[in-house]
Amino acid sequence: MQTENSLAEGLAYLTPEAIDHFITEALREDVGPGDYSTLSSIPADSENSAVLKVKDEGILAGMKLAELIFKKVDAGLAFSPMLKDGDAVKKGDEAFIVSGSARSILTAERLVLNCMQRMSGVATKTRMFTDKIKGTKACILDTRKTSPNSRIIEKWAVAIGGGRNHRFALYDMIMLKDNHIDYAGGITKALKAARHFLLEHGLDLKIEIETRNLEEVKEVLDTSLADIIMLDNFGLDAMREAVSVIKGKIPTEASGNVNLDTVLDIAQTGVDFISVGSLTYSYKSLDLSLKALKS
Repeated sequence: MQTENSLAEGLAYLTPEAIDHFITEALREDVGPGDYSTLSSIPADSENSAVLKVKDEGILAGMKLAELIFKKVDAGLAFSPMLKDGDAVKKGDEAFIVSGSARSILTAERLVLNCMQRMSGVATKTRMFTDKIKGTKACILDTRKTSPNSRIIEKWAVAIGGGRNHRFALYDMIMLKDNHIDYAGGITKALKAARHFLLEHGLDLKIEIETRNLEEVKEVLDTSLADIIMLDNFGLDAMREAVSVIKGKIPTEASGNVNLDTVLDIAQTGVDFISVGSLTYSYKSLDLSLKALKS
């Protein structure tokens, strides 16, 4: 489901309103009543430029967001990109130059760096996973294991890195995990209740259900009520058997114990999707710095 004004194709959550809200709240947290370090030391009429320097190797992400942050702080700032989101970068590369009010550049600096360093780290890790499974039909998915209030930029970074966003939040898909199933009284009861809920509330959402063994997979197939079957913590042999039993009737998602050493073996079992929580909770931020250009 894509809105007409989304900032990135296929990413319905990236509306101008959502991004503006994120930036507004982030600036409110960082700047508060005023950037007193800058206000106290830099003349109001001082103008200068700064360049974003890359000090690491990876995938660049957050360029579009950086421009929006600078413009939110001061619409008069000029943003001149030299690279774009998704570009491979190395130490010594320069990503953009921003020019205008020195006060405005300094006030926006930390938020731009915080966002771009983290987004680039997520994009870099995502690209590592997607490169590992090239030649297979599997796609890398993210999860809801994101930083509170920063999900929008972390999922954006996954997409920049070549991964695919899973559900954005609890409201845009039904995912019945082990605790839902146990509380509901089993797989069949959980699926029937979920389908009834969607019908009752007029919602058009996909239903994914977690399975823990081949017997549960077969039970899901017997109900014909699920849209996606998650194979949670299956061994490779069990995963291959499950894919064989499913026979392409329902898309499959592998989850659990996924890392760079195991992801290709998992992809080669024939699953459609592989979810990787560590994309957004265990990554190394890319080293970037914003350096003043001498006037």
